[in-house]
Amino acid sequence: MLFACLFILALIIGLPIFVCLGIPPLVELLLAGEPLEGFAQTLYSGVNQFTLLAIPCFVLAGSIMGRSGITEDLVEIMKALVGRLPGGLAMVTVLVCMFFAAISGSGPGTVAAVGGLLIPAMIRDGYDDDFAAAVSASGGVLGVLIPPSNPMIVYGVIASVSIGDLFVAGILPGMFTGAMLLIPAWHISRKQGYGRSERFSTQRLLNAVWKGKFSLLMPFTVLGGIYAGIVTPVEAAVMAVIYAILVAVFVKRSLDLKGIWACLSEASGVCGGLVVIMGTAVFFGEFLTLNLVPQAIASAILGVVNSKYVLLFIITVLLLFLGTFMETLSTIMILAPILLPMVKEFGVDPIHFGVILAMTSALGMMTPPLGVNLFVACNLTGLSLEQVSRRAVPFLLFMLVGLVTVVLLPELSLLLLR
Repeated sequence: MLFACLFILALIIGLPIFVCLGIPPLVELLLAGEPLEGFAQTLYSGVNQFTLLAIPCFVLAGSIMGRSGITEDLVEIMKALVGRLPGGLAMVTVLVCMFFAAISGSGPGTVAAVGGLLIPAMIRDGYDDDFAAAVSASGGVLGVLIPPSNPMIVYGVIASVSIGDLFVAGILPGMFTGAMLLIPAWHISRKQGYGRSERFSTQRLLNAVWKGKFSLLMPFTVLGGIYAGIVTPVEAAVMAVIYAILVAVFVKRSLDLKGIWACLSEASGVCGGLVVIMGTAVFFGEFLTLNLVPQAIASAILGVVNSKYVLLFIITVLLLFLGTFMETLSTIMILAPILLPMVKEFGVDPIHFGVILAMTSALGMMTPPLGVNLFVACNLTGLSLEQVSRRAVPFLLFMLVGLVTVVLLPELSLLLLR
């Protein structure tokens, strides 16, 4: 009881998430007179995991892409492909987010890199600034759905499941969600008259593909190695960094030592906090397991729930609610040890559940008051959170349709693994 009260109180008063995770079990240990050596060892072992090296490497690769002009190549290719359609630039934003997501693994990072380039372009093309911001914020969600995905890496470590399998399982749900986002982007743009009508030019498309061939090949080269079983996710992450540096320095010649240092600083800022949170999250999870908390919660719920779809619906609603005020990785770190034993009782595949967990947590990036993607888009445009949130509602509704589809159709996640 004291443990739960301390945890809830820490969340309510807004303490940093690593404090919320670390203080309750630490207080319990002190009151019980237990030695604290295990606390220190768990903090160390929680972050001393080889698999977690993939996260800073993927974030660094995404930073290099954004600063070196690789993202601009992807934009030109997508503009040549769909730019002629109503809402062409809005659709380009979603499609570029899909490609950028295949390297960065970060939602806010995707919004910053793609939105920083395309929001001004959309505004110049006659789009309302709040709509342009909403499109970019929504497209950024794909950063944690389409592999590599930082939340999937964290879930894979906590749940002891194959991260490579999680990446493969995330391909179709991520692409499906991207396709769902194209629908409101096209419909609203056509209704509002956004975008200029242009004639499609095969020559322009071929020129854009040829000019951006190295940028276009980057996701396929890196992720293809994982799916083919040639490299591990960590090795692929290192490959992504090396490939991005080679293209940026020797092909595009747009990045010098000062630029590389800026990319390193940006990546370390993003990942530094994760190290502290991950250590305390592992300690939090181990404390719950030793005290049989997941089993107690599972028994209580299993006593009233008799369908796996009802259980998944309850979990989905819970995660969507928590996502409004909890950060994505923190939600996964806290809830995965509690929820996983429960869903296994109903025969839910841990890989499928990992995709659901990533999708529901990702939607939290679009829901105030936390909504980190919305905040990034607001910073890029100078708009208020209310303005951007209002225009993002149609995109959020279509993402919910995608989430429900993935929950009800496990084959969408597991098809490529069979």
